[in-house]
Amino acid sequence: MPNIANILTLSRIAAIPLITALLFFEQPVFRWTALGLYAVACITDFFDGYIARRMDQVSALGRFLDPIADKLVVGAILMAMTATQQIDGWSVLPALIIMCREIMVSGLREYLATLKIGVPVSMLAKWKTTVQMVALGFLIVGTAGPDWLPVMLIGDALLWIAAVLTVMTGYDYLRVGIKHMADGQSI
Repeated sequence: MPNIANILTLSRIAAIPLITALLFFEQPVFRWTALGLYAVACITDFFDGYIARRMDQVSALGRFLDPIADKLVVGAILMAMTATQQIDGWSVLPALIIMCREIMVSGLREYLATLKIGVPVSMLAKWKTTVQMVALGFLIVGTAGPDWLPVMLIGDALLWIAAVLTVMTGYDYLRVGIKHMADGQSI
């Protein structure tokens, strides 16, 4: 179903290889370009849903692709930054927590969908996404940021905050999923 909302979502997915490739270069121009593309991807995350609802373009494809696009962007950036040691040491731990939660929630949503049970996104999950997006923005710029601003420290701190929110929201989703599993509902 080609519509504006789905095209925005697909553009977010299409930007992933370019954003991650730019992370393998240290020069500031590549960092700022990666940040610009990442910012556009984050903006499309807001607008694809807004446009879909506003223009009555909500589709099964959009409902399927939107959360996947979000997870692909985050996962690819975390993996590339870990591979290039822009995320290293103890900061790998929150990145790992975020990745594990995203995979768990995806699997849980898939399982619950077979039971015809939807899990709405909570306000805390929206905050988690926002903090995570901002953290990744700071980390993408990294050492190319202005000298007067502790860019890496801010990015690392926000990544840890995002990881704490990730655990909290992951627990909420898991609690709902386990309740339905314990109720004896099966596929």
